[in-house]
Amino acid sequence: MRIVESEAMGGALVSGKWSRGSTLRVLAAVGFVVVMLRMPVAVAHVTGQQALVYTEQMATMSMNLWKVTGPGKDRFQYELGTILRGIELVHEATQKENYLDYIKYKVDRFVYDDGTITSYVLDEFQLDSILTGRLLLTLFKATGANKYKTAADLLREQLRKQPRTHEGGFWHKNVYPYQIWLDGLYMAEPFYAQYAMEFKEDDDFDDIAAQFIITEKRMRDSKTGLLYHGYDESRVETWSDPVTGCSPSIWGRGVGWFTMALVDTLDYFPDHHPKRPELLAILIRIAVAVKSVQDPQSGLWWEVMDKGGDAGNYLESSASAMFVYSLAKGVRLGYLTKGQFHESVLSGYDGIVSHFVQVASDGGVSYTGTVSVGGLGGNPYRNGSYAYYLSEEVVSNDPKGVGSFLMASVENLRVSLSD
Repeated sequence: MRIVESEAMGGALVSGKWSRGSTLRVLAAVGFVVVMLRMPVAVAHVTGQQALVYTEQMATMSMNLWKVTGPGKDRFQYELGTILRGIELVHEATQKENYLDYIKYKVDRFVYDDGTITSYVLDEFQLDSILTGRLLLTLFKATGANKYKTAADLLREQLRKQPRTHEGGFWHKNVYPYQIWLDGLYMAEPFYAQYAMEFKEDDDFDDIAAQFIITEKRMRDSKTGLLYHGYDESRVETWSDPVTGCSPSIWGRGVGWFTMALVDTLDYFPDHHPKRPELLAILIRIAVAVKSVQDPQSGLWWEVMDKGGDAGNYLESSASAMFVYSLAKGVRLGYLTKGQFHESVLSGYDGIVSHFVQVASDGGVSYTGTVSVGGLGGNPYRNGSYAYYLSEEVVSNDPKGVGSFLMASVENLRVSLSD
């Protein structure tokens, strides 16, 4: 007798077991067919407490790896800010002072007693330099030391002078004139909003909202609802579409930066500001689009988001963590409906743990599957094509991946506690 198993109604065969969904198993025997209906089986998701264990293991690994120097180029820039923001959330979740001590040590390597920042050059107008300013505000609140406020004032002054497109969008860097990159929203806006809230610069919230509104207006793909990585107002760059000005591809981490920027900026945005509903509407639109391209088998997201399964494309760990973080936080704070998005959070975090978290026999952990970089223009020239994004190296224990994983893990814990 030959047995043939066929899949129906959304079931999937994983490691010899039907993992989810109602399935029909058809047993074909000589002369007859028997059909058996199997009822849905509850999926055991990674729990919030399990997420906390992974969080502390990964935080310990990163603090040992970048104990003194690093990460990345060892400058006061976004890779440092991303990992320290992750460590900050671990501190908030555990209230263990060693995490705050680590943040202070890493920031103090760059911030002198007079508030000047080594390696920082204001008139480079790099939004990448702004992100770590969030930790300056954290340390000023925790210690009262004026050097952190002075350094934060310097970054705020950069934003006052930052070159802009004609519509008012921040240039990503001085060397990328008239260009908006999705990355820049996360680099600048949460710091900008937190500074405005804490130091009563209420008029700035109009400008903060405008950054998101302009970006979505210019970079949203009408077909998928997702956002292209870059926009060149001047249409000079060869990567820019001559009509729209957009780059040609939808890069996972780029969209991840944008979604995290939005949910974090809303923490500080006034409840009664007339632009807050518009920001919430943007969040809902991008969340729906992100969910629509989530890989149903793994729960993860692709390096080039709208080409899942195409030749050479792969499931990428930093973007996946960013989306889990953003969706989880949106659900927890009531920006996104739980019924629509909570399962995406749970399956996404499950996928991250099963695909990217490697636990060694000695208890050490690694975070794998992170694309090292993604950019536009420059030398050598990055043309923003599908082939370009797939050409960048995929690495382990990258601060952009590890930091995002820490954030996703803490939010997974928080949303589980809010049930």
